[in-house]
Amino acid sequence: MHKPLEILLVEDSPADIRLTEEALKDTDLEYKLSIVNDGEEAMAFLKQHGGENTEPPDVILLDLNMPKKTGHEVLSEIKGDPRMDEIPIVVLTVSQDEEDVLKALDLRMNYYLNKPVTAGRLGALLKSITTLWN
Repeated sequence: MHKPLEILLVEDSPADIRLTEEALKDTDLEYKLSIVNDGEEAMAFLKQHGGENTEPPDVILLDLNMPKKTGHEVLSEIKGDPRMDEIPIVVLTVSQDEEDVLKALDLRMNYYLNKPVTAGRLGALLKSITTLWN
């Protein structure tokens, strides 16, 4: 029996959280979703779930525009930590600013999706990640 895909959603907007949850429900993926609401919570979650006795998430869905610690800062910290740098990160954003995307690319994001996410796009991407990264 295979284990469900462990997904960490880092998102501060309740509406975007609901949309992502609905998009995930409409896929045929087996998954376990954990949600944190800002960059500081994300890093605390990852430090707690990447220790000796716990597994880090299989994939991180990361909003760029958040309070306390931005998505770019979170991305930089994750990719700078050898215990976490192999976790695939999907950047989710409404930003149309090319600078945001280029900065995220420089910080080694793995994938990029514009909001709002749809079941078709998110499901296809997560299936590809599962195939490529496992």
